[in-house]
Order: sequence, then C-alpha cells, then structure tokens
Amino acid sequence: MLLLTSLVCYVIFRNWRNAGCRNRDPVLERERRRQHYYEQRQRARDYAREFDLTDEEIERRLDEEFR
Repeated sequence: MLLLTSLVCYVIFRNWRNAGCRNRDPVLERERRRQHYYEQRQRARDYAREFDLTDEEIERRLDEEFR
C-alpha cells in the first residue's frame, strides 16, 4: 500500500512539474536565462569596481564618515 501511494504521488508530482515546461518555448526560455546571467555578471562587475578599494581609500572613507 505504501509503495502504491508513493508511486501515485510520484506520478502526480512529475505531471505537475512538467505541466509548466510544456507551455514554454525553449528558445525564449534560453534567451531569458542568458539575459538573467548577463545582468548578474554585470552587477558583479559593478560591485567589484565600486568596492575594490585600496587601504588608503578605505582610510579616507572612514575619516569622512566620522567627521
């Protein structure tokens, strides 16, 4: 009985999970993911540029904050 229940749940889960995939265009999905990853890479570059500070710049910013 437990195996039968597990099998039914597995089949329902697989059908429910794949239902959303059938309605999507693979080319559009790939392009959407590509754009997302490019945006994330650009954000990472921007953060690296903004926070890549030398010791002197860190000291200067700390001095400005405490004034």
